[in-house]
Amino acid sequence: MWEDRADRVRREITDLAVGGAGVADVQAAAITLVDRAVPSELTCWATLDPETLMITGMVGGPAKITAEYEERLAAAEYGPGEPHTFAELAREHRVVARLSELPERDLARSGRYHEVWRPLGLDRDVRVLFADAGAYWGAAGFVRHGADFTAREAEFLAAVAPAVGASIRMAVRAEASRAGGRPAIVVLGADGTIRAVTAAAADWRDSLDEIAPGRFQTMMRVLAYGARNAGPDGFHGRLRDARGRWAQLEASRLIGAGDERIVITIEPSSGDRLLALLLAAYGLSVRERDLCAEVLAGRSTAEIADRLFISPHTVQDHLKSIFGKVGVHSRGELVARLRPAAGS
Repeated sequence: MWEDRADRVRREITDLAVGGAGVADVQAAAITLVDRAVPSELTCWATLDPETLMITGMVGGPAKITAEYEERLAAAEYGPGEPHTFAELAREHRVVARLSELPERDLARSGRYHEVWRPLGLDRDVRVLFADAGAYWGAAGFVRHGADFTAREAEFLAAVAPAVGASIRMAVRAEASRAGGRPAIVVLGADGTIRAVTAAAADWRDSLDEIAPGRFQTMMRVLAYGARNAGPDGFHGRLRDARGRWAQLEASRLIGAGDERIVITIEPSSGDRLLALLLAAYGLSVRERDLCAEVLAGRSTAEIADRLFISPHTVQDHLKSIFGKVGVHSRGELVARLRPAAGS
C-alpha cells in the first residue's frame, strides 16, 4: 500500500539527515525514493530561504532541463501573476497543488505551462512544499505528459513532505554552522547578461556551476527578475553552493542607469544573518532567538530578565526549552554550538 511506501521513504530520508548528510545528499536520495512512487518525466527540487521564500538552490532528476528552459522557468516563478508559485503556495499554506486544479483563466496566464512545459511536450505538473518547525525549507515540482497526477500520488507527496522538510532543515543546520567565505559583486545588463564579475564573485560562480553548468547565470537572473519587481529596498535572499557555503544576496536597480542595470552583492552569511538562519533551523521561537542573542553576549539571568522585561524564572523556562531544541545541557554548550554561526 502507498501508506507503507510513504513510511519507508520517511524513515530512509530522515535516517540520512540524522547521519549528517548535506542538503544535496538529502535531495538526491529523496528524488530517487519519491520517483518510485510518483514517476515523472521531469522533476526539479529546490531549497527555499525560510525567511524570504526565495529559491536558494535547485537540483533535477535524471532528465535535466536545459539552461534555456531553466531560465524561462525561473522567470515564470518570479514573474507577476504566475499561479501556483512556491512562494504563493507557502503563503496559502498549501502543501500540494496540481496544475489541473487551476481554473482555465489562471492556466491561461501561466508562463510555466505555456513557455516551458508545452514546448517540452509536457502538460501535467504537481508541486509540493517541504515545511518543518513553522518554516518552508524546500519544494519540488514533478512534470509529465498525458495521465494526470492522481489524488493518491498527491496524498503520497503530502505524507512524505514533513519528513523531507525536517531532513532539509537538519542538513541546513549542519551546513550553516560551518559556512564562511568572502563578499562579491555582479552587475547584469538590461537583457540579463552578466556585465561584470569581481574575483570573489567568480569563486561563487565556479562553485554554483559545479552543481550544473550555467547555474550561476540562472540564479543571477532570478535575482534580477525579483529586483525589477521589488521596491526601493531591493530583492533579498540566500543561496547555497556546491560546497555547502551560504551567502546573503541583495539585488537592486541602478537608479538613473540608462540600461537599467542590476547590481547584485553576494556576501557570505555570517554573524547575525547566519545566526538567524541557524536558529530558524533549530525551530526556536522569536522570543527564544532573542534570548539566545543575550546568552551569546554573555549576559546573566538577571541582566537578560531586565533587558527583555521578563522574570528570571521565565528566562530559565526559555533556556530549558532552548536547550531541548538545540540538544545541549548548559549555557556553555549552547554558546559553543551557536558560536560558529555567530562569528564570535
